[in-house]
Amino acid sequence: MARGGIKIKKRKVEADPLYGNTLLSKFINNVMQDGKKTTAQRVVYGAFEILKTKGLNPLQTFEHAIDTVGPKLEVRARRIGGAAYQVPAEVRGPRRVSLAIRWILDAARKRSTAEHKTFAEKLAAELMDASNNAGDAVKKRDSALKMAEANKAFAHFRW
Repeated sequence: MARGGIKIKKRKVEADPLYGNTLLSKFINNVMQDGKKTTAQRVVYGAFEILKTKGLNPLQTFEHAIDTVGPKLEVRARRIGGAAYQVPAEVRGPRRVSLAIRWILDAARKRSTAEHKTFAEKLAAELMDASNNAGDAVKKRDSALKMAEANKAFAHFRW
């Protein structure tokens, strides 16, 4: 249903206390479960410590991973004449970031517990993989891009 021209104001997310980064704060909010923000911060900062021990700049690695995983194109369903077409569309800034965060966290959660004991270790490994253009989150981005490429014939249905 249409919103009738009402502008919805975006909420401002405060920067995280340790690094002063709003993107990292959004990431921590997505890691958070059941309102336990301190636990989420402990996990993310633990992953950053692991990245530091491997000789990487954690904030730079994190931002590079988000940029790498963020999709440029996606398919959106569009109904025309009773048929639903998968129409490729460009992904704009905020959605691109939120998809990248979601995909990185899903990939980290799916990692096996045999090789990584804690979630911080899984998250650090996924962030390293994503910044090196590897891992499940990057596969997800590539599959979204392939889907958009395959449905380029329906690009003229764009709205």
